[in-house]
Amino acid sequence: MFKKILIANRGEIACRVAATARRMGIQTVAVYSDADAGAKHVQACDEAVHVGGSAPKDSYLRWERILQAAKDTGAEAVHPGYGFLSENEDFAKACAAAGLVFIGPPASAILAMGLKAESKRLMETAGVPLVPGYHGADQDPALLQREADVIGYPALIKASAGGGGKGMRVVEKSEDFAAALASCQREAINSFGSDAVLIEKYVQRPRHIEIQVFGDTHGNCVYLFERDCSVQRRHQKVLEEAPAPGMTEALRAQMGAAAVAAAKAVNYVGAGTVEFIVEQTAYDQPESMKFFFMEMNTRLQVEHPVTEAITGLDLVEWQLRVASGEPLPLQQSEIRMTGHAIEARICAENPDNNFLPATGMLQVYRKPQASSFERANMSDTGVAVRIDDGVREGDTISPFYDSMVAKLIVHGDTREQALARLDTALAQTHIVGLNTNVQFLRHVVRSASFATAKLDTALIPRESAVLFKQDTVGLQAAAAAVIADALQAEVAAQGADPFSRRDGWQSHGITQRRFELEYEGQPVRAELRYERAGVLSLQVGEAAAASLQFTSSETSPNPGGGLWVQFNGARIHSQVHAQGEVRHVFTPQGAVRISLLDPLAHAGEAAQEGGRLTAPMPGKVVSFAVKAGDRVLAGQALAVMEAMKMEHTIAAPQDGTVAELLYAPGDQVAEGAELLKLL
Repeated sequence: MFKKILIANRGEIACRVAATARRMGIQTVAVYSDADAGAKHVQACDEAVHVGGSAPKDSYLRWERILQAAKDTGAEAVHPGYGFLSENEDFAKACAAAGLVFIGPPASAILAMGLKAESKRLMETAGVPLVPGYHGADQDPALLQREADVIGYPALIKASAGGGGKGMRVVEKSEDFAAALASCQREAINSFGSDAVLIEKYVQRPRHIEIQVFGDTHGNCVYLFERDCSVQRRHQKVLEEAPAPGMTEALRAQMGAAAVAAAKAVNYVGAGTVEFIVEQTAYDQPESMKFFFMEMNTRLQVEHPVTEAITGLDLVEWQLRVASGEPLPLQQSEIRMTGHAIEARICAENPDNNFLPATGMLQVYRKPQASSFERANMSDTGVAVRIDDGVREGDTISPFYDSMVAKLIVHGDTREQALARLDTALAQTHIVGLNTNVQFLRHVVRSASFATAKLDTALIPRESAVLFKQDTVGLQAAAAAVIADALQAEVAAQGADPFSRRDGWQSHGITQRRFELEYEGQPVRAELRYERAGVLSLQVGEAAAASLQFTSSETSPNPGGGLWVQFNGARIHSQVHAQGEVRHVFTPQGAVRISLLDPLAHAGEAAQEGGRLTAPMPGKVVSFAVKAGDRVLAGQALAVMEAMKMEHTIAAPQDGTVAELLYAPGDQVAEGAELLKLL
């Protein structure tokens, strides 16, 4: 076994690998960029080496610096994690040339499976079912258009060298193909250095089910059951679970055998995932499901913890043992499955604004009581909740890397139990400082489709009415919590609120206080009344006044206590976190933002400017679709920006005329930068 390894990655996967290595007595070396000098993964390892600037191309993708760091620190092997260099065959070859073990598959397997078109041809030879499509080398746009027309619409354009939903477009009709192809190729060459694509039939009502495989250098290969990753946004996974709901034993065996055949076709070694698109004629007819090979990810997957949860195995330990030359720890007949596990990806983004990535400081980052990966065997040790992350409170989510904050994994005896645990754990996750998808995840988990396992990749748009812009707390409850929190702060600062003290002097029998609030962009006035008997009543907006009571809570599941607030016939536990005037209210029912305004601070504010179009996040200007003098209509595409590895279209908010373009394609811009003027 290795004595020391270098982890050529960052964030939660670097922390995850380091945890297993520490448990096995293996020393670890971290690498870090300028932006990550104080990152959690740096402190999680025994040593750390600086490898360059903040952008990945200046640090985590500079493999010559990483190999030099391994040589200088005496590391024997390199674990690439996922992303960055994990599926780069040239890096795998460079490791071997430097006398280092690459903890992953042979370079030949990475190459064979990395090019989607080539992998399709290999799978066809191996007898693995394929989706009808075009996987040829001729990339002439006219030919690609003809092939799509023959396959029929909707058709799917996919970057041949891609993954993670990047360089992928669904085309609904022939006249949209050319524009979609150009956008797909542009994103593909930026992400993968190649604009080659393939065209496939777009499977209706598809499920995304993948099989975890493992091979060793002794000719053994097994599968560790399946994961359902159907819930996606922008072709990127949101929730993953194992086993796949509705999976029959016969279908599991067929898909497992096909996945092993795919791995053996390229002499696979280590952890890999064979991804299938599963067509279903109806949600409640699993016997009618047909599966087609989609691609193979030649690395550990983000969602590997759900497989660990149901098998009780540490997949990183298996990677290390296989890479050191040991045979697989178990044969196929020895692998068991217990219970059900679900993983939620907590990301810095705004689901209500087309999942726009967010950046900023984690001013508050409170997590449910959970196990770290120090205890790997979730099913055997009874660990119900696990959090994998690479950040701490006070850290910054920057525009340089992926927007994922953490992975929240739950395990239960049944899917229903796992669902309940996931919803509770999400409710106990409090993040302030930037937008996240935590509440959106709760809405998905509670939706009828997900709760009843009516799964396909269109679940999010299908359930959009109950997933976006949902407030499950309500104005009155939120206002009551914020005002109760303000009163508690006064008591803490002054020893007592002079208006509510029984021995306090009052000139009248009832004293009133007014609070100016802002809720969903609208001003709201709340009026609090203090009566002689110490009774409080609160009126919010035009609603009737109701009795308000609150007490400190010492039984909160999160650090920081909280309040029990009784108002308008309901008693709820709440925690309030301030961010300037904004108050973030967290309750078991949901979370909401409401502002407690200082009227003096807003006196004399100027009217809002009009006619400005600004960057919604830090990023790079890719292109402008207009020029100065052009007349545009509301909703018309004006510019394309790239941030956090994704493209975002900036549209006109109203009809107007373009007065001036303030940047050029290729320029880096800050959040809020004015891109163009619209008259």
